[in-house]
Amino acid sequence: MKRWNEPAVIVGYRFFIAVCLCVLTGVGSVFAQQADSDSITGKVHQIPDVTVSVRKTPPAVKATSPLQVMGKMEMERLGVHEVADAVRHFSGVTVKDYGGIGGLKTISVRSLGSQHTGVVYDGVAVSDCQSGQVDISRFSLDNVSQLTMTIGQSDDIYQTARAFASAGVLSIQTARPDFQETPYHVNANLKAGSFGLVNPSILYNQRVADHTSLSVYGDFLRADGNYPFKMWNGNNLIDSKRNNSDIRTYRAEATLYTSFTSKQDLQVKAYLFDSERGLPGGVIYDNLYAAERLFDKNYFGQFRYENRFSDRLKLQALGKFNYSWNRDYNEEASGISDDRYRQTETYLSATLWGDLGKGFSLSLAQDFVYNYLHTNLEKCQFPQRYTLLTAVAAQYQRTSLTATASLLNTYITEDVRIGTAAADRKRLSPAFSVSWKPFEEIGLRFRASYKDIFRTPTFNDLYYLIIGNSQLRPETTKQGNVGVTWSGSRLGFLDFLSVSADTYYNKVKDKIVAVPTMFVWKMTNVGKVETIGLDVNLSAEARVTDWLKCYLTTNYSFMQAEDVTDPNSKTWRNQIVYTPRHSGGGNFTLETPWINLSYNLTYASERYTLAQNLPSYRIKPYSDHGISLSHKFSWKRHQLRVQLDALNLSNKNYEVIRFYPMPGRNYKISINYYL
Repeated sequence: MKRWNEPAVIVGYRFFIAVCLCVLTGVGSVFAQQADSDSITGKVHQIPDVTVSVRKTPPAVKATSPLQVMGKMEMERLGVHEVADAVRHFSGVTVKDYGGIGGLKTISVRSLGSQHTGVVYDGVAVSDCQSGQVDISRFSLDNVSQLTMTIGQSDDIYQTARAFASAGVLSIQTARPDFQETPYHVNANLKAGSFGLVNPSILYNQRVADHTSLSVYGDFLRADGNYPFKMWNGNNLIDSKRNNSDIRTYRAEATLYTSFTSKQDLQVKAYLFDSERGLPGGVIYDNLYAAERLFDKNYFGQFRYENRFSDRLKLQALGKFNYSWNRDYNEEASGISDDRYRQTETYLSATLWGDLGKGFSLSLAQDFVYNYLHTNLEKCQFPQRYTLLTAVAAQYQRTSLTATASLLNTYITEDVRIGTAAADRKRLSPAFSVSWKPFEEIGLRFRASYKDIFRTPTFNDLYYLIIGNSQLRPETTKQGNVGVTWSGSRLGFLDFLSVSADTYYNKVKDKIVAVPTMFVWKMTNVGKVETIGLDVNLSAEARVTDWLKCYLTTNYSFMQAEDVTDPNSKTWRNQIVYTPRHSGGGNFTLETPWINLSYNLTYASERYTLAQNLPSYRIKPYSDHGISLSHKFSWKRHQLRVQLDALNLSNKNYEVIRFYPMPGRNYKISINYYL
């Protein structure tokens, strides 16, 4: 009897042996019959095909550290349209949303802050040396094939040194062209919705040569964003409409894929993003006027080259040049200001991986990063930063045991044109993780991981006007995680079920915060934060009938993140700002031949806007409900998918950030054509 939870290799091996025995038995009987009679001589007998199917164990179940993966099919099932909406379905992740379609959206892993969370786009890191925060709203899901969220130590040791340098990493992988019937593909999409939303996009893939293809993507988004809202501010009920919430963005990218040989690949990407948006600001009492405008331009080019010398040795090299320009403008009525920022980054990386045999593998990664910031602010110091990252990682992998260890060496030196530069920084950062499968026939795994990492102060922390402090120390983090995962197939009426539970402990030292001095605010290392938490994930699939299939995914997070800086302080053991103790979400999808129905839920408990958890600083809990209806039409090689969304069904103007009300009930329609 086949064991469904065994690795596919073992099942395939046993099937191969069985087939060989059957063939040998058949050959023996043929010769025996030939000895008695030649009645079947010259005839050909065909044995019917036998198919053995085994559901592959998801990577998230086998991972030694918390890993969450969302593919294109799951994104369609969930009905999400933006990266931020998709990431909200990951446990242990907090999305800060400043409201509206054009609002800034950043992610934080397990209360560590957005500066501790790395973002990787097609294998190359995305960064912002000025603020340390990456706005994930500037990436579209239309050409994305997979999102991966890793917390702590990754099992993938064949990666850049920079990928080792974050407490958590969100990896965004765009779709690679796959030509089977035609040498080109067209994917056109149109989204429209409430508050003046219009968002057309097109993805075109073309096979240029036998081993070369080109992918071109472009989209345009506009919305006025002036949605009505009701919000209590103190004892006043404000019933009004958001203003200065409009947005207009252009986005384009082109990617060239080529294979020089069967062992050498090259990927080259050019990216362009241009936006103008209004910043509506916070709703402060009856002053709803806002005139601040934000202009963003971001262009980058990157490449990734891989040479697989053999099955046991391979090398990847990649590089990137990034240019970002921002303008923050306020008209005279609000106090005129026109601040402009320009930053550039040059990034080079090389990683060598080798298989040492008997389950052992080793990698060595070397990265170089150069950052420069220019502003029109008075007394700008024009900082430059040079960073060298070296990572050595080893892995042992067998059917029942996987163990990974790494050591990252960081060296940073800086230079400024005016004033005093920060001192050089040198640090070793170790990490390790292990996963153990104690029973061969049961899909049960235990895992544990530890990571010691830090984040360098940003240019704003060090040099911004008079609040910057060049004497800042890095913000260090220790992460510990212990968890269990289980998965199984064909469990009664369930086709598949997986469960994971992880408990963790984080300790942040030298937290960088702004504190008031005698005359001004100053960035200072004063904070210590202790976090104890639990993340639970469940995923299930069931085929009720031949025409009805059900999907269920849920996640829950408990996060007690407390200030432990000073026992005599009023904030001692208070929950840190904007961090809910309880959060979670879920999705339930029904698939039928006629229509697919999807229900989504996200929830967050109360949060506080200031370090002292007083009732006046409390933000109420919220829940957001949404329903999606979709259907796919197919004829010949053409496909048309239509999706209707009703979002925030309860019509609550809840707040993720204080005084930034979210839109109430709104609607979207998405029409996607594929050839």
